[in-house]
Amino acid sequence: MSASDDPTVADLSEDAILARIFPHLPQGPGTVVPPGDDAAVVRAQDGRVVVSTDVLVEGQHFRREWSSGADVGWRAAAQNLADIAAMGARPTALVVALVAPADLPASWVEGLARGLAGACGPHGAGVVGGDLSGGPVVVVSVTVLGDLEGRVPVLRSGARPGDVVAHAGVRGRSAAGLALLGAGLPDLDPTLVAAYLRPDPPIAAGAAAAASGATAMLDVSDGLLRDAGRIAAASGSRIDLDPVDVAFGEDLARVSAAARAVGADPRAWVLTGGEDHGLLATFPARTPLPAPFRVVGRVLAASEDEPAVTVGGGAPEVSGVGWDHFAR
Repeated sequence: MSASDDPTVADLSEDAILARIFPHLPQGPGTVVPPGDDAAVVRAQDGRVVVSTDVLVEGQHFRREWSSGADVGWRAAAQNLADIAAMGARPTALVVALVAPADLPASWVEGLARGLAGACGPHGAGVVGGDLSGGPVVVVSVTVLGDLEGRVPVLRSGARPGDVVAHAGVRGRSAAGLALLGAGLPDLDPTLVAAYLRPDPPIAAGAAAAASGATAMLDVSDGLLRDAGRIAAASGSRIDLDPVDVAFGEDLARVSAAARAVGADPRAWVLTGGEDHGLLATFPARTPLPAPFRVVGRVLAASEDEPAVTVGGGAPEVSGVGWDHFAR
């Protein structure tokens, strides 16, 4: 392909780049004024707007040699959609800012738009605007809006002793996929690699959990142990995870072959691996759980003699507790 067939962003004007992007972007039913003006207009029928933002930085969150523009767009959308779902809301619109180095192919940017559309489309969320800028590496910043549709937002602080802890989604697969890429073994299990490149959070389950009476909820982005600890800390409680339900089920079996190949502990991936973007929630005991939530533990009273999160009543027998952006 010649440079004229695939120009870089430096070969094009900002307007020309936007002209390539806009046709790929979905416009959800809540979009009143789409991209093209100084700002978009989105309906807020509930009267409240749920807002979250997240950033993907090249070299920190992804590598271009592993990830296409479509992969990065998908990931950027999925992780933000999951944050809205974790509040019990329905995602309605995304605003995306892109920092691009001069040598970035324009086709990569178009792929980014297609990835955003692919992740947003099934959930009716539009991509309604954003910004472009130049910089030394690719940075994708997404702000997402959501609609509670009359529901009470589900916070991290609502878990109470006696509640059950339930999880929707997968665990450890994104961490396994990243490990296979890092080891140069992506063909060993393409499904796990895809789980890292294009996570598929259970977005609709968030609103369903809220409607079913979830008392606390969050998006598992930094690992099950770390994020369970965040619910425990916010709620002033303790979470005890069932070792059978948490670490010895389908998720462990799915990642075990990859763990053997790279010399890793598959339990650590399931308990501490992040970026699967499942939903962890607590519900009053005997509450019928909406699909695909499954019970993985229980909420107990906080104790000075016990850690905030235990597995089978004891300290987790894995190294680390999950992802931290600033940990050495």
